[in-house]
Amino acid sequence: MWDTAGMAAPTHRRLMILAAVLAVTAAACGGGEQSIADFSEIAVGDPVMTADASGISAVLTVSTSLDAVCAVAYGETEALGGLATDQDMGAGGHSDHSARLTGLSPDTRYFYRLQGVGADGRLYQSALFEFRTPIAPDVATPGQNVAIGATVLEFSSEFSSAFAAANAVDGDLATEWSSAGDGDDAYVVIDLGRTADVVAVGFQTRSMGDGSATTTTFTVTVDGGETFGPFAAGLAEVEFSGRVIRFDVDSSTGGNTGAAELEVYERP
Repeated sequence: MWDTAGMAAPTHRRLMILAAVLAVTAAACGGGEQSIADFSEIAVGDPVMTADASGISAVLTVSTSLDAVCAVAYGETEALGGLATDQDMGAGGHSDHSARLTGLSPDTRYFYRLQGVGADGRLYQSALFEFRTPIAPDVATPGQNVAIGATVLEFSSEFSSAFAAANAVDGDLATEWSSAGDGDDAYVVIDLGRTADVVAVGFQTRSMGDGSATTTTFTVTVDGGETFGPFAAGLAEVEFSGRVIRFDVDSSTGGNTGAAELEVYERP
């Protein structure tokens, strides 16, 4: 996935590195005078922006006809101001791109522009696009998410340190836990630090631009005993008391499955 503006320091450093790469490439490829090509020359179809029903995040996907390192600038005005970098499981270029834009506001118009460096050494930039986030549903918060800051006790695997299991309990949808190809066998165990009376759990799935790594259903097992689910990925109502919660991917599209965020909501 791509990481967005307003995030932790390691991701901020990746943004600075990408900006430096783009700048250096521009100078190297044309002495600072190389013209910028239209992104449509390498885009396979139009970019697709899918806004979450909450109105606070959205996922952009686009494919390119050649490998590229890409980024998207976005904001509420044509001046943009936010930046999401293409971090689809590797530092090199690739052709299927996916981005999760977070920190959005419901019922708000946003502008965005795609840009990047192709394997052909050229710089590409798209026209200015726009989309509108949906009106937030009138749904009461089920309670406090006590999974934020939980201790990760065990996990099936991690793709790399940048996709650590701890990313799924940091309260930030712009970071992710990714397994290393575990598919339906991916799991993670967290310790809330105390027993909580739970009224809902959530599994906010990660996904790849090629459609893989999407969790469709998940289960939770409480204190090594009773298992609840399977539930559709997202938020699910369930009642139990427990401290150590195991999240299992029950079904998925395979690949590097994992979660942008795991949620455990305590009774208000």
